Amino acid sequence: MAFEDDLVCLQTNGIAVSAGQVLVEEENLENQYMWGYYLCFENNTKGRIRLVGKDWNITDEKGNSYHDSSAGFKGELPELEPGEVFEYTSYAPLKAANAVFYGSCLVEALGQTKIQNIKMPTLNLSAKHGKINRILN
Repeated sequence: MAFEDDLVCLQTNGIAVSAGQVLVEEENLENQYMWGYYLCFENNTKGRIRLVGKDWNITDEKGNSYHDSSAGFKGELPELEPGEVFEYTSYAPLKAANAVFYGSCLVEALGQTKIQNIKMPTLNLSAKHGKINRILN
């Protein structure tokens, strides 16, 4: 898992998102790098929220992309009370040692009909900067 020192953070409307990279496997026989990413959502608002969807991309230095635009998080629509956090990990196989992760998350303030589009921090993924062989939990 990414360590706290490696996280980049961004807060919008009281919702903090921290993100970190994990290179699970260096180049393998298929010339792919297995990139993992760790996300932590923290509700710093005064009300309960629900994470209802995501829209993010990973684009490598060769122009190959992995895109995830879907409802929920592995089948879950997490609800967070004020002060609670939700942690999420996933991965994507890419064909280059360097890439960038960017996107947003859809958040619903419970009791309201408004859906917020919360920007995620941008991650620069680079196998050349020592984030190698950490295991995703």
